Amino acid sequence: MSTTISNAFVKQFEREVHESYQRMGSKLRNTVRTVNNVKGSSTTFQKVGKGVATTKSTHGMVPVMNLDHTSVECTLSDYYAGD
Repeated sequence: MSTTISNAFVKQFEREVHESYQRMGSKLRNTVRTVNNVKGSSTTFQKVGKGVATTKSTHGMVPVMNLDHTSVECTLSDYYAGD
């Protein structure tokens, strides 16, 4: 069994996701973060870093992950396309 994914499969998956979003966009909209009523030309989203779960012994202490919290700025732009 191959451990890599072919480029053709990636393109097919991307195409199917786009088609699904066009068919049922309202169902997929809840899977992403959105910000409404933005004042100005940019907004900020909070991003939490990756963590790793570990095992613990009975009555042991749960290890703290100390995740990084950063903010990511998103600049808003209007795009137009004539057909």
